[in-house]
Amino acid sequence: MPGTIRGRNDAERRTSRRCKITQVMRIRPSDPERDHFEDLRGTVSVSRTGVYFHTDLKDYELGLRLFITVPYCNDPTSVGREYLAEVVRLERLVTGSIGVGLKLLMEIGFQHTFVEGASRQRK
Repeated sequence: MPGTIRGRNDAERRTSRRCKITQVMRIRPSDPERDHFEDLRGTVSVSRTGVYFHTDLKDYELGLRLFITVPYCNDPTSVGREYLAEVVRLERLVTGSIGVGLKLLMEIGFQHTFVEGASRQRK
C-alpha cells in the first residue's frame, strides 16, 4: 500500500509553484563518510526551491544531504548547475518505486560534465 513518510510535520510547505518538466539530474551524497552512490534520474516536477523525482534506489532517507547537478548530460562541453539539497519527503509508490522530494538549500555553482576516460588537452 502506498504511503508517505514526511519530515517535520504533515502540513503543506510549498512556497512556490511547481512545473511538471523532465530534466535529467545527477544525484550523489554530500557526506564523504556515507557509502557512495550515484543516481541519474529525470525530474517529475521542479520549483525554485525544490525537486521531486522517482527512484528505485533505497539509499535515500529523510534529512540526507545531497549534491545534485541539473541539467546533467554526458557531453563533456555541457554545463549544469550544482546544488546542495536535503531529502524532505519520501513516498512509497504503487509501482514499488520511491518518490523523493528535495529542498534546494544552496547553489554551489556551475558543474562541467566530463566523460570518464576523456582526455583534456593543454596548450
